[in-house]
Amino acid sequence: MMFLDQAKIHLRSGWGGDGCVSFRREKFLEFGGPDGGDGGKGGDIVFEAVAGLNTLIDFRYRQHFRAARGVHGMGANRTGAGGEDLVIPVPVGTQILADDEARTLLADLVAPGQRVVLLRGGDGGKGNAHFKTSTNRAPRQFQKGFPGQEMSVWLRLKLLADVGLVGLPNAGKSSLLNAITRANAKVGGYAFTTLKPQLGVAAHRGRELVVADIPGLIAGAAEGAGIGDRFLGHIERCRLLLHLVDATSPHPTQDWRTVRRELEAYGAGLAGKPEILLLSKADAADSRRLAQARRNLARAAGSEPLPISSATGQGLEAMLDRVLDMLGLQATEPAPAAAWSPL
Repeated sequence: MMFLDQAKIHLRSGWGGDGCVSFRREKFLEFGGPDGGDGGKGGDIVFEAVAGLNTLIDFRYRQHFRAARGVHGMGANRTGAGGEDLVIPVPVGTQILADDEARTLLADLVAPGQRVVLLRGGDGGKGNAHFKTSTNRAPRQFQKGFPGQEMSVWLRLKLLADVGLVGLPNAGKSSLLNAITRANAKVGGYAFTTLKPQLGVAAHRGRELVVADIPGLIAGAAEGAGIGDRFLGHIERCRLLLHLVDATSPHPTQDWRTVRRELEAYGAGLAGKPEILLLSKADAADSRRLAQARRNLARAAGSEPLPISSATGQGLEAMLDRVLDMLGLQATEPAPAAAWSPL
């Protein structure tokens, strides 16, 4: 399925139904008087966050949404039926923004089942029964239905995840996602293999963690270099970052600083999020280079990096243990016992 995280749509709520001009006519009943009913209210435009959706691709093929109009009033003081509300399903994590220069935030849907009435339908008009007075016994006035509201909005999706993966292109983020989840992210030996965010669910010690992988960052991403920093919005809601640094890189510390600068330039609190520093591809680096990279990174970052290998599984259990600990999640299953050995 194609991934789309921004879309512009046009909305219009339903008009109210017109009031009715009618007079009561029954046998043996003279001068029955006005009995025109009111028009029904127009339908509202409602947004609902739905679990199971993770893209806005549906809005690429449909951009105009209109709620139903209210039914006109009828004789015998019958009020017209209200127009049916138009419920628009969107992924959890969708923001609704006004189509103005400031992109004002109108609603933020962060929980499954959360609803917001964005545009209210127009009220129905009054029938002629409302215009009867002591001096106007047979009014022929009625009120037309009130118009609905109309506006254009932007939809912006920010994926909800417990853990976000960041790092330079080809640092091993997609390989790690595949190793700890059932995701099938594309992996290749070239930069920018990942062109769109990927989600996976990791199960560890009886707990499930949603992990988000975004395309790699390079120097100048905040100014649009490479793929830019557009997809960083998908880890704004992450509680924890896993920062991958390639252990086989000639300059691991410089790689770490490059990504940190881009996180700071983006803002939105990304630079201040809790972070676990990982030295990926540890199986491909010789022990001397790996030890030197660990010392240099620990000195620069102020925390000890954890060597991991997505290919061999080295360090993945310890990494997930640390993730649970930093997220404050208690394991519901004990760690597997070590195999018995007579030695």
